[in-house]
Amino acid sequence: MLRSIARWLWLLWCWLELSVFTLALYALSWLPRAFTGNYYHNLSRTWCKYLVRALGIDLRLHQKNRKPLPDQYILISNHPSALEDFAIPALFDIYPLGKQGVRQWYFIGRISDRAQSIFVKRDDPESRHAALEKLIEYAKSGRNLAIFPEGGCKGRRIYEKFQTGAFDVSIQTGVPILPVFLHYEEQERFEWHEPHTLLHKFWHYMTAQNNHANYYVYDAISPNGFVDKDAFAEHVHGMYLEWQKRYLD
Repeated sequence: MLRSIARWLWLLWCWLELSVFTLALYALSWLPRAFTGNYYHNLSRTWCKYLVRALGIDLRLHQKNRKPLPDQYILISNHPSALEDFAIPALFDIYPLGKQGVRQWYFIGRISDRAQSIFVKRDDPESRHAALEKLIEYAKSGRNLAIFPEGGCKGRRIYEKFQTGAFDVSIQTGVPILPVFLHYEEQERFEWHEPHTLLHKFWHYMTAQNNHANYYVYDAISPNGFVDKDAFAEHVHGMYLEWQKRYLD
């Protein structure tokens, strides 16, 4: 009982810290873009770390890679939950691709926009093309990217296919793919599905009996040797199916 009370008091303190930090970032987001450069991106990563802590998540990075991480990469991962939208930037210095709707989220959307996230309307060909060009521009400028190749939250099991955007960018720029496999031990509690909202999921995370979130990093994969983006995507999709058997089945 005392341990439970202490935990909730700690989370309350974390939320107070997060609230102050959120208001500060939100206020800074109204400055001209010339005044919200790389420092704002770095502050947004710190904000993600505060949020993960406030949600009571035990975020664990497992380095399964045998080789050092490359200087630049395109991070991909499965996407069973909403937590990875914040946990991945907390762990990795990346610029994520997100759905257009995130930009409309109060506070979070504006902070993400000013942190130089890229947004796409998935059912709009023009938006997808513009997002692809922006991703290539970012990659050529030396930035790390983060893309969910399942094309959204598809459930706790790997979706039947991967979208090819990340692999297209990799082939066009030569930047390797960095695969990260996500495993939430209390899968049902973390999984995003209708009609849950983001606030629903925040409450689910905070009240989970098992709050372990395992992020497994594997060796980066060079685009060299793949005939096209489809073959590259299919190869990496097969790797994720193997990791699924190891961690989820």
